[in-house]
Amino acid sequence: MPTKVVVGAQWGDEGKGKIIDILASKCDIVVRCQGGNNAGHTVKHKDNTYTLRCIPSGILFENVSCYISSGVVLNPQSVLLEIEELKSKGVNIKNLKIDPRVHVIMPWHIALDEAYEISKGENNIGTTKRGIGPCYEDKMNRCGIRLHELIDKDSFTKKALNVGNFKNKILEKIYNIEPLNINKIVNDYVEYGEKLKPFIEDTCQAIYNAYIENKHILFEGAQGSMLDINYGTYPFVTSSNPISGGICTGAGIAPTAIDKVLGVAKAYTTRVGGGPLPTAMNEDLQNIIIEKGAEFGTNTKRRRRIGWLDAVALRYSKIINGFNTIALNKLDILSGIGSLKICTAYKTKQGNTIKHFPWSLDELAGVTPIYEEFEGFNEDISMCRTVEDLPLNCKKYILGIERLCNIKINMIGTGPKRHENIYRNI
Repeated sequence: MPTKVVVGAQWGDEGKGKIIDILASKCDIVVRCQGGNNAGHTVKHKDNTYTLRCIPSGILFENVSCYISSGVVLNPQSVLLEIEELKSKGVNIKNLKIDPRVHVIMPWHIALDEAYEISKGENNIGTTKRGIGPCYEDKMNRCGIRLHELIDKDSFTKKALNVGNFKNKILEKIYNIEPLNINKIVNDYVEYGEKLKPFIEDTCQAIYNAYIENKHILFEGAQGSMLDINYGTYPFVTSSNPISGGICTGAGIAPTAIDKVLGVAKAYTTRVGGGPLPTAMNEDLQNIIIEKGAEFGTNTKRRRRIGWLDAVALRYSKIINGFNTIALNKLDILSGIGSLKICTAYKTKQGNTIKHFPWSLDELAGVTPIYEEFEGFNEDISMCRTVEDLPLNCKKYILGIERLCNIKINMIGTGPKRHENIYRNI
């Protein structure tokens, strides 16, 4: 199938980078479609660990073209730093292309993001404070700045002064924050524009050309489906659409051009930021898994909250994405922690049992998970390369996930490295 979409099936941090890295080796093009440098992928290969923020994971393959499409919001300073970091590790970035229509994260977006969060006090939603939300806000308000505008200094200067001075009024009069130096910002961003100019290309047209030539295209999602602005746990969500449908608007490709959607999930559940996590484990067990699984944000280093696998959420994710198979990561982390649980349904505060994911945040915050319990396993599975190699209880857990989520698992991660996988029916 020439076109594949990889999406996070939970609250992000599912290990999509590893799966995309594996699939990218057989692709011609890898496309990043939404989000900004608040999301990221960690890829381990040989002795190197690559922390990617906006650049697609396919960049590690010299013959793969990597596109940042118009649905992304771009921090120019961050992506230039990312380019330099990759070059310092010997990665060739000649195949990187950035759509001219991507919206640019400006310093006032970052300042406002932080001011918004601080002003909410205990009611903050736990954003990364990197300006992602305010940038998307300006995009929808039709006052955003796009990458191609940085190339035209006179036009950009006029627009940046107009928008920047207005944002300064908000910072000063509402948040009592010192105004930003707009003239310096203009000069810095013109310089960023010149440095990024060689990478600018109409990725929408390039993707279409590749599609009609029957080339293999991989669309990578950032963050997770449960953080979708429309269908996630609003308002504890991101500012874009990390579900499969967001690929179409983010990359400019028709829904009919997508051949397969692959979900990526952990063998347990994690999330960062605010919002309910119905299957949260006790604190001692969370600490064990955080230590074993290095459960800290790829870019933000924020500590993740840990829960048991939530089949209710995964079934919902399947509905809104349309995937029939998932790649299951971090199964190895569950070794030695005792009996395992999968949430099969929720009990509401009214005493009702529900098997669907509630749209109401208040209802979700008040549910009690109903679990099916499985015997744990203690063996080291990092060397397992077939399902037959796995311990019996481990196999029973996998079959339990497939049964309770009505889904097939076709990849199983037994460790963080590229080769530490089991492949089934691919």
